Amino acid sequence: MSSPIKHFLNTQDWSVAELNATLDEAEAFKRSKLGKQLEGRSIALLFFNPSMRTRTSFELGAWQLGGKAIVLQPGKDAWPVEFDFGTVMDGEAEEHIAEVARVLSRYVDMIGVRAFPKFVDWSVDRQDKVLNGFAKYATVPVINMETITHPCQELAHAMALRERFGKDLRGRKYVLTWTYHPKALNTAVANSALTIATRLGMDVTLLCPTPDYVLDERYMDWAEQNVAESGGALTVSHDIESAYKDADVVYAKSWGALPYFGNWADEKPIRDQYKHFIVDSTKMALTRNGVFSHCLPLRRNIKATDEVMDSPACIAIDEAENRLHVQKAVMSALMRAQHGL
Repeated sequence: MSSPIKHFLNTQDWSVAELNATLDEAEAFKRSKLGKQLEGRSIALLFFNPSMRTRTSFELGAWQLGGKAIVLQPGKDAWPVEFDFGTVMDGEAEEHIAEVARVLSRYVDMIGVRAFPKFVDWSVDRQDKVLNGFAKYATVPVINMETITHPCQELAHAMALRERFGKDLRGRKYVLTWTYHPKALNTAVANSALTIATRLGMDVTLLCPTPDYVLDERYMDWAEQNVAESGGALTVSHDIESAYKDADVVYAKSWGALPYFGNWADEKPIRDQYKHFIVDSTKMALTRNGVFSHCLPLRRNIKATDEVMDSPACIAIDEAENRLHVQKAVMSALMRAQHGL
């Protein structure tokens, strides 16, 4: 009987040892970018939503390791796909995931999927149907390029922190702070930051304006499980000053309040009250010479000020670069697992 296929859907599915080994390999790729780990291999990158850093880094990463990336945009340069079962397909979708995933698996060695929530019904979006549909039917490894979590960003972030603080991040005070944005955004990066920070043993504070902005219980439960295993800590705070005090890391992200999911016109007046959550030099002065980062793209002087973004404390560009290196390491690890190497 064949072994289950190893995917990269969430970091929670990989052991800490596997994550650290992947980060170690990413650091090696940063020192020497070219290799043959993917020679003769290919990956289909399916973008249901736009991308700049993700597409560039995956395409380039596959090429640097001797592989080939095929970019597809379902609904644009590829047929629209249906993900529900038992559906009479008399709408826009021309193909079902059951066929798409299996056919692509005959062509390529890996499949990457980027598909954002629909932002109408969180009970539907949290099922992650697109990603899980590919994982169910593909016979090759599937990589999450951002859906309702963003594990590639997690690893790039962790790598940037290791570069600044060393490999052992246990006990570092880590603040995941909500910030204002004119639009209600996906919780994916916040879910992922919470997951990886607690997994690596940091003392994590989730700073958000009100209880309505606390993240989904699935990811809060993961965080609680992680701190129990890693020796870290998890605190939810609505007080800016105490959250920032003595922080080693400040990680900013905007997201919409889940109780208002799909009713964003009602949520916006609430969100508009908290523009002062912007990351500025006054807040950063409360930290213990802490670093600041963000997944990008970032609206300057909305999420963080120019002064913070242009300061030596900002490691967002390092994190963005590291997307290339960690994704090469993930692809290499998956190919080794798939082929028993």
